[in-house]
Amino acid sequence: MNFALIMFLLLVATGAIWLLDHFVLRARRAAGRPEPWWVEYPKSFFPVILVVFLLRSFLVEPFKIPSGSMLPTLLIGDFILVNKYTYGIRVPIVNRKIASINFPRRGEVMVFRYPENPSLDYIKRVVGLPGDKIAYRDKRLWINGSPVKMEPDGEYTYVESGPNFVSAQRLTETLGDRHHAVLVQRNVPSVHPAGVRMFPFRENCAYNETGFSCTVPPGHYFLMGDNRDSSSDSRYWGFVPEANIVGKAFVIWWNFDDFGRIGQVIK
Repeated sequence: MNFALIMFLLLVATGAIWLLDHFVLRARRAAGRPEPWWVEYPKSFFPVILVVFLLRSFLVEPFKIPSGSMLPTLLIGDFILVNKYTYGIRVPIVNRKIASINFPRRGEVMVFRYPENPSLDYIKRVVGLPGDKIAYRDKRLWINGSPVKMEPDGEYTYVESGPNFVSAQRLTETLGDRHHAVLVQRNVPSVHPAGVRMFPFRENCAYNETGFSCTVPPGHYFLMGDNRDSSSDSRYWGFVPEANIVGKAFVIWWNFDDFGRIGQVIK
Protein backbone atom coordinates (compact mmCIF):
# COMPACT_ATOMS: atom_id res chain seq x y z
CA MET A 1 0.00 0.00 0.00
CA ASN A 2 1.40 3.40 -1.02
CA PHE A 3 0.38 5.35 2.07
CA ALA A 4 2.02 8.56 0.82
CA LEU A 5 -0.06 8.45 -2.37
CA ILE A 6 -3.26 7.83 -0.41
CA MET A 7 -2.49 10.78 1.87
CA PHE A 8 -1.79 12.98 -1.14
CA LEU A 9 -5.09 12.04 -2.82
CA LEU A 10 -7.01 12.73 0.40
CA LEU A 11 -5.20 16.06 0.71
CA VAL A 12 -6.14 17.03 -2.85
CA ALA A 13 -9.76 15.95 -2.43
CA THR A 14 -10.36 17.73 0.91
CA GLY A 15 -8.41 20.78 -0.23
CA ALA A 16 -10.47 21.05 -3.41
CA ILE A 17 -13.71 21.00 -1.41
CA TRP A 18 -12.32 23.60 1.00
CA LEU A 19 -11.42 25.90 -1.91
CA LEU A 20 -14.75 25.30 -3.64
CA ASP A 21 -16.65 26.26 -0.49
CA HIS A 22 -14.43 29.26 0.24
CA PHE A 23 -14.74 30.83 -3.21
CA VAL A 24 -18.09 29.56 -4.54
CA LEU A 25 -20.47 27.69 -2.23
CA ARG A 26 -20.26 30.00 0.78
CA ALA A 27 -21.48 33.01 -1.23
CA ARG A 28 -24.43 31.03 -2.58
CA ARG A 29 -25.48 29.61 0.77
CA ALA A 30 -28.32 31.40 2.57
CA ALA A 31 -27.36 33.25 5.74
CA GLY A 32 -27.55 30.98 8.78
CA ARG A 33 -27.86 27.84 6.71
CA PRO A 34 -25.47 25.10 7.93
CA GLU A 35 -22.84 23.59 5.70
CA PRO A 36 -23.82 20.27 4.10
CA TRP A 37 -22.00 17.23 5.57
CA TRP A 38 -20.00 16.66 2.40
CA VAL A 39 -18.50 20.14 2.87
CA GLU A 40 -18.23 20.19 6.67
CA TYR A 41 -16.28 16.94 7.07
CA PRO A 42 -13.67 17.50 4.33
CA LYS A 43 -13.08 21.06 5.60
CA SER A 44 -12.52 19.70 9.12
CA PHE A 45 -10.10 17.00 8.00
CA PHE A 46 -8.16 19.13 5.50
CA PRO A 47 -5.82 20.94 7.99
CA VAL A 48 -5.15 17.69 9.87
CA ILE A 49 -4.29 15.81 6.69
CA LEU A 50 -2.13 18.72 5.53
CA VAL A 51 -0.08 18.75 8.74
CA VAL A 52 0.35 14.96 8.75
CA PHE A 53 1.32 14.93 5.07
CA LEU A 54 3.95 17.65 5.52
CA LEU A 55 5.41 16.08 8.67
CA ARG A 56 5.53 12.62 7.13
CA SER A 57 6.94 13.81 3.82
CA PHE A 58 9.66 16.18 5.00
CA LEU A 59 10.41 15.63 8.70
CA VAL A 60 9.74 12.22 10.25
CA GLU A 61 7.95 9.05 9.27
CA PRO A 62 6.97 6.11 11.51
CA PHE A 63 7.82 2.52 10.63
CA LYS A 64 7.26 -0.85 12.29
CA ILE A 65 10.01 -3.49 12.34
CA PRO A 66 8.54 -6.66 10.76
CA SER A 67 11.47 -9.10 11.01
CA GLY A 68 14.51 -10.05 13.08
CA SER A 69 17.11 -9.10 10.47
CA MET A 70 18.31 -6.15 12.60
CA LEU A 71 18.56 -8.02 15.92
CA PRO A 72 19.77 -7.18 18.51
CA THR A 73 19.55 -3.48 17.57
CA LEU A 74 15.88 -3.59 16.57
CA LEU A 75 13.32 -6.13 17.71
CA ILE A 76 10.27 -7.39 15.89
CA GLY A 77 7.45 -5.07 16.89
CA ASP A 78 9.58 -1.99 17.49
CA PHE A 79 7.99 1.19 16.16
CA ILE A 80 10.66 3.60 15.00
CA LEU A 81 10.91 7.13 13.67
CA VAL A 82 12.88 7.94 10.53
CA ASN A 83 14.45 11.32 9.84
CA LYS A 84 13.31 12.22 6.31
CA TYR A 85 15.43 15.36 5.74
CA THR A 86 18.90 14.42 7.01
CA TYR A 87 19.88 12.89 3.65
CA GLY A 88 18.23 15.63 1.62
CA ILE A 89 14.82 17.09 0.83
CA ARG A 90 12.79 14.94 -1.55
CA VAL A 91 9.57 15.48 -3.46
CA PRO A 92 6.83 13.29 -1.93
CA ILE A 93 5.44 10.36 -3.91
CA VAL A 94 8.21 10.35 -6.57
CA ASN A 95 10.99 10.53 -3.93
CA ARG A 96 13.13 12.80 -6.12
CA LYS A 97 15.79 14.76 -4.23
CA ILE A 98 15.64 18.52 -4.71
CA ALA A 99 18.20 19.58 -2.10
CA SER A 100 21.19 17.78 -0.59
CA ILE A 101 21.93 18.12 3.12
CA ASN A 102 24.00 15.13 4.27
CA PHE A 103 25.08 11.83 2.79
CA PRO A 104 24.77 8.44 4.50
CA ARG A 105 27.72 7.45 6.67
CA ARG A 106 29.02 4.01 7.53
CA GLY A 107 27.26 2.58 10.55
CA GLU A 108 24.01 4.50 10.17
CA VAL A 109 20.72 2.59 10.12
CA MET A 110 18.86 3.52 6.96
CA VAL A 111 15.37 2.94 5.59
CA PHE A 112 15.20 2.58 1.82
CA ARG A 113 12.99 1.30 -0.95
CA TYR A 114 13.83 -2.31 -1.74
CA PRO A 115 15.59 -2.31 -5.14
CA GLU A 116 13.72 -5.41 -6.39
CA ASN A 117 10.33 -4.00 -5.37
CA PRO A 118 10.35 -0.24 -4.61
CA SER A 119 6.88 -0.44 -3.07
CA LEU A 120 8.49 -2.16 -0.06
CA ASP A 121 10.53 -0.37 2.58
CA TYR A 122 13.57 -2.13 4.05
CA ILE A 123 15.83 -1.21 6.94
CA LYS A 124 19.52 -2.18 7.19
CA ARG A 125 22.84 -0.74 8.30
CA VAL A 126 25.10 1.15 5.89
CA VAL A 127 28.45 -0.64 5.62
CA GLY A 128 29.68 0.45 2.19
CA LEU A 129 29.79 3.90 0.57
CA PRO A 130 30.25 4.68 -3.14
CA GLY A 131 33.69 3.48 -4.23
CA ASP A 132 34.29 1.25 -1.19
CA LYS A 133 35.56 -2.29 -1.58
CA ILE A 134 33.56 -4.46 0.83
CA ALA A 135 34.54 -7.98 1.79
CA TYR A 136 32.88 -10.35 4.25
CA ARG A 137 34.78 -13.56 4.89
CA ASP A 138 34.62 -15.99 7.80
CA LYS A 139 32.16 -13.67 9.58
CA ARG A 140 34.54 -10.69 9.44
CA LEU A 141 33.78 -7.47 7.58
CA TRP A 142 36.59 -5.75 5.66
CA ILE A 143 36.41 -2.25 4.18
CA ASN A 144 38.99 -1.08 1.65
CA GLY A 145 41.41 -3.81 2.69
CA SER A 146 41.19 -3.18 6.44
CA PRO A 147 39.33 -5.42 8.90
CA VAL A 148 36.50 -3.81 10.84
CA LYS A 149 37.07 -3.91 14.60
CA MET A 150 34.95 -6.54 16.36
CA GLU A 151 34.93 -7.47 20.04
CA PRO A 152 33.10 -10.42 21.68
CA ASP A 153 30.10 -9.42 23.80
CA GLY A 154 28.64 -12.68 25.07
CA GLU A 155 25.88 -14.88 23.71
CA TYR A 156 22.41 -13.97 22.45
CA THR A 157 19.44 -16.33 22.21
CA TYR A 158 16.16 -15.59 20.45
CA VAL A 159 13.15 -17.35 19.00
CA GLU A 160 13.23 -17.32 15.20
CA SER A 161 9.91 -18.97 14.35
CA GLY A 162 7.59 -21.10 16.41
CA PRO A 163 9.58 -23.10 19.01
CA ASN A 164 12.93 -22.69 17.18
CA PHE A 165 15.56 -21.15 19.43
CA VAL A 166 18.65 -19.61 17.86
CA SER A 167 21.86 -19.18 19.83
CA ALA A 168 24.26 -16.65 18.32
CA GLN A 169 27.46 -14.92 19.30
CA ARG A 170 27.03 -11.23 20.04
CA LEU A 171 29.82 -8.92 18.89
CA THR A 172 30.43 -5.19 19.11
CA GLU A 173 31.35 -3.87 15.65
CA THR A 174 32.88 -0.46 14.99
CA LEU A 175 32.12 1.38 11.75
CA GLY A 176 33.67 4.82 11.68
CA ASP A 177 32.80 6.40 15.03
CA ARG A 178 29.79 4.14 15.58
CA HIS A 179 29.72 1.08 17.85
CA HIS A 180 26.85 -1.34 17.44
CA ALA A 181 25.99 -4.96 18.20
CA VAL A 182 25.84 -7.71 15.58
CA LEU A 183 24.93 -11.38 15.78
CA VAL A 184 26.75 -14.25 14.04
CA GLN A 185 26.21 -18.00 14.01
CA ARG A 186 29.53 -19.75 13.58
CA ASN A 187 28.01 -22.86 12.00
CA VAL A 188 26.27 -20.86 9.22
CA PRO A 189 28.12 -19.81 6.02
CA SER A 190 28.99 -16.13 5.60
CA VAL A 191 26.89 -16.12 2.44
CA HIS A 192 24.74 -18.64 0.60
CA PRO A 193 25.86 -18.39 -3.06
CA ALA A 194 22.71 -20.18 -4.24
CA GLY A 195 20.63 -17.29 -2.88
CA VAL A 196 22.52 -14.57 -4.76
CA ARG A 197 20.40 -13.01 -7.51
CA MET A 198 21.39 -11.19 -10.65
CA PHE A 199 21.37 -7.47 -9.90
CA PRO A 200 22.74 -4.26 -11.44
CA PHE A 201 26.57 -4.13 -11.15
CA ARG A 202 26.67 -7.82 -10.23
CA GLU A 203 30.00 -7.91 -12.07
CA ASN A 204 31.47 -5.81 -9.24
CA CYS A 205 31.17 -8.78 -6.87
CA ALA A 206 32.95 -12.11 -6.44
CA TYR A 207 31.55 -14.96 -4.34
CA ASN A 208 33.08 -18.18 -3.05
CA GLU A 209 32.61 -20.67 -0.21
CA THR A 210 34.14 -18.37 2.42
CA GLY A 211 32.28 -15.17 1.58
CA PHE A 212 32.35 -12.39 -0.99
CA SER A 213 33.87 -9.09 -2.05
CA CYS A 214 32.15 -6.19 -3.82
CA THR A 215 33.14 -2.77 -5.10
CA VAL A 216 30.32 -0.30 -4.51
CA PRO A 217 29.48 1.63 -7.71
CA PRO A 218 29.06 5.43 -7.76
CA GLY A 219 25.73 6.65 -6.39
CA HIS A 220 25.06 3.38 -4.55
CA TYR A 221 25.38 1.94 -1.04
CA PHE A 222 26.00 -1.52 0.42
CA LEU A 223 23.80 -2.45 3.38
CA MET A 224 23.71 -5.42 5.74
CA GLY A 225 21.50 -6.52 8.61
CA ASP A 226 22.94 -6.68 12.13
CA ASN A 227 21.65 -10.24 12.42
CA ARG A 228 24.19 -11.29 9.83
CA ASP A 229 23.06 -14.87 9.29
CA SER A 230 19.32 -14.11 9.19
CA SER A 231 19.26 -11.11 6.89
CA SER A 232 18.38 -10.68 3.23
CA ASP A 233 20.58 -7.75 2.29
CA SER A 234 23.05 -6.40 -0.29
CA ARG A 235 24.91 -9.70 -0.27
CA TYR A 236 21.97 -11.25 -2.11
CA TRP A 237 20.05 -8.53 -3.97
CA GLY A 238 22.73 -5.92 -4.60
CA PHE A 239 23.40 -2.26 -4.08
CA VAL A 240 20.93 0.42 -2.99
CA PRO A 241 20.73 3.39 -5.40
CA GLU A 242 20.83 6.85 -3.86
CA ALA A 243 17.37 7.49 -5.36
CA ASN A 244 15.90 4.71 -3.17
CA ILE A 245 16.88 6.31 0.14
CA VAL A 246 13.98 7.13 2.48
CA GLY A 247 15.75 8.34 5.61
CA LYS A 248 17.79 7.64 8.73
CA ALA A 249 16.29 5.65 11.62
CA PHE A 250 17.00 7.44 14.89
CA VAL A 251 14.68 6.44 17.76
CA ILE A 252 12.29 3.74 18.98
CA TRP A 253 9.04 5.44 19.92
CA TRP A 254 6.91 2.42 20.90
CA ASN A 255 6.92 -1.30 21.60
CA PHE A 256 3.78 -2.99 22.90
CA ASP A 257 5.74 -5.87 24.48
CA ASP A 258 8.55 -3.90 26.11
CA PHE A 259 7.85 -0.37 27.30
CA GLY A 260 11.49 -0.07 28.36
CA ARG A 261 12.49 0.26 24.71
CA ILE A 262 10.45 3.44 24.25
CA GLY A 263 12.74 6.41 23.65
CA GLN A 264 15.87 4.36 22.95
CA VAL A 265 18.19 5.99 20.42
CA ILE A 266 19.07 3.69 17.52
CA LYS A 267 22.85 3.17 17.45
